[in-house]
Amino acid sequence: MPYGYLVSIVILAFGTLAALAPVPYRYPVVGKLGFVTGLVVNELPFLALTLLAGSTALAFAEGDIASAGSWAVVGLAALIPAGLVVVARRSLGAPGIVRAALAEALGAGATGGLRRTPWASILLRPLWVHRLDVRRVRNLAYGPAGRRNRLDVYRSRAAGGATETAPVIVYFHGGGYYSGSKNREGRLMLYRLAAGGFVGVSANYRLRPRADFADHLADVERVLAWVRTHIAEHGGDPDRVIVAGSSAGAHLAAITALTPADTSTPDAPVTTRPLAAVCLYGYYGYYYGTGPADLPVSSPLGYAADAAPPVFVAHGDRDPMVPVEAAREFVAHLRSASPNPVVYAELPGAQHAFDLFRSVRHEAVIDGVEAFAAAVARPTARQPEVITSSPRV
Repeated sequence: MPYGYLVSIVILAFGTLAALAPVPYRYPVVGKLGFVTGLVVNELPFLALTLLAGSTALAFAEGDIASAGSWAVVGLAALIPAGLVVVARRSLGAPGIVRAALAEALGAGATGGLRRTPWASILLRPLWVHRLDVRRVRNLAYGPAGRRNRLDVYRSRAAGGATETAPVIVYFHGGGYYSGSKNREGRLMLYRLAAGGFVGVSANYRLRPRADFADHLADVERVLAWVRTHIAEHGGDPDRVIVAGSSAGAHLAAITALTPADTSTPDAPVTTRPLAAVCLYGYYGYYYGTGPADLPVSSPLGYAADAAPPVFVAHGDRDPMVPVEAAREFVAHLRSASPNPVVYAELPGAQHAFDLFRSVRHEAVIDGVEAFAAAVARPTARQPEVITSSPRV
């Protein structure tokens, strides 16, 4: 029995099954293993097919396929491509979904600059996120909490002599408030936006159990204060700031965009509302152990949406961590009152954390974010409203 071949085929089969029919993450073993393997297969089905073909060819070349058991493994391997075809077809629908969402919210003109799917990069460099034309300045301190109060700045190398400042996108990572860092998800998007004329900022923030929700919000406020004070040094415009995030980071971005002005103190510092928000596979409920009566309010649904800025939301319809119904509820909340556009792309077959790899789906979402950000950050677009607010502590 070729045990190495058996293990590889079982992993690929389990990952394909988890991509087709994800198990809710709350199940301690199957849910977590299914999430990891299913995520990889779901976003990289072409790589999975290559590994399947390569491992099978190697097993035959080494003469390992001789026993009845080994042929049974080959039979299992023969079933996997059908599942991978379904997974790939689902992902191929993402560009059209994103285009339709942009056109519905912003008009057909918003889709005019979208690129063709970069197949060469997807097939040959699925794990590569860096760009040589973008400079990343790492680990700038914005607060007193050590490495949890550090941020990175992304800026095009070609913009060194620019006389005009660029719009800024500030990104917060996910991780359920327990884990995560600025070096994980979101990097491909930040590199692309920086190459396209934005200044990107990706920040760490304090995590549970040493920090609570008020601490997370205080760190967000510190990041935005740092941007207002220092981003011009990196070519950014402090008056054109978009907040963004994935999962828990989307939760923070949504609350930041919806938090009303607080004029309860006469010496409140002057701040600006974000120009827009980008929320990828976000959680929109209440924070651990809190509810509607607790302060600070910890769910975006607990804030009025009548002054919401433009918002871009993308969520997978097979997310095993945050069911798609949560995103639908958040979008409905925004659209019920917001005077500004709400772009909602519900991605067929997508699960959680779809922005970790260079995939068809992820590239389509980045295209959408880039078009959305360009539309709302134009000098002729709405200027940020200057407000007075007290620190969120």
